[in-house]
Amino acid sequence: MKLWVDDLRDPPENEGWVVARSVQEAATVIWFYEHNMSDDTILIDLDHDAGDFASNGGDYIKLLDWLEQKNFVDTGYFFHIHSMNPVGVHNMRQIICRNGWREV
Repeated sequence: MKLWVDDLRDPPENEGWVVARSVQEAATVIWFYEHNMSDDTILIDLDHDAGDFASNGGDYIKLLDWLEQKNFVDTGYFFHIHSMNPVGVHNMRQIICRNGWREV
């Protein structure tokens, strides 16, 4: 699965992305996928700032916090950060590295 998490931008066309605009929406998609699909590879392409969608779970770094709390450590998660917020990118990378997840 390829999950695009961003409040404004759309994913690249014709590449089969699932779009989530809020942390809650992204967490629901991941939970459903984890419980219903056999393929364990998930690419999560993240922005940092959730804009108007922050009221539904906070900025997107909170999705990484949620994954960390749920111990989704040994799964086939891959991350790409497309945020323009340098401090947010740094903070997100720290969580990704701390958990041994892979950034692509």
